[in-house]
Amino acid sequence: MGSGRTGLRTARILAEHDHDVVVVERRDDRVQLLENEYIATVIHGDATRPSVLRQADLESADVIAGLTDTEGTNLAACTIARETNPSIRTVMRTTHDGSEYGEFVDATFTPEESGAGAAASAIETGVRTLKATVGDVRILEITAGSAAPVAGRTLSEVSLPRGSLVISENDSDSIAGPDTELVAGRQYILATEPAVADEVVNLFRG
Repeated sequence: MGSGRTGLRTARILAEHDHDVVVVERRDDRVQLLENEYIATVIHGDATRPSVLRQADLESADVIAGLTDTEGTNLAACTIARETNPSIRTVMRTTHDGSEYGEFVDATFTPEESGAGAAASAIETGVRTLKATVGDVRILEITAGSAAPVAGRTLSEVSLPRGSLVISENDSDSIAGPDTELVAGRQYILATEPAVADEVVNLFRG
């Protein structure tokens, strides 16, 4: 919900990761921009109105993210979504420390501090973009999925795309090597160039 600077960039990232994205936007110019990019299904309307928000098929949605610059609007949308689908994950943009919203939503983020990458990370489960980056290289924390192509194999048996590297198992004191086994359910730290990030995520998530 919301397609300003943060919302648009977040939608792009999620679309790159092959998520089905639905954006609810009230402004005509932003609706047109989204439709021209072909990155999301666009619903034109006010997301604080239940009749509009339910057009996003909340019953089958995994996550709702309130990404406008108004905390009240974001909280209202998350609340409506949770009432419609109690199992939906709720993510809310805040303008300051979001700890006071902890009992109402699953995750908060402040784009002024961490940007659209933080929003996408809060929305996705199993993949997190860490703040430490070098140039265009992304540092990812990925949980290996049970059906992932790499699960149960060692690094020597896995053909990672050029431009990517497994650094270590999360919380490990040693650097990953050829004998490092990629175990489903465990988290790994990887470095990847943007061009191959999607391929790397698919290998680890399935």
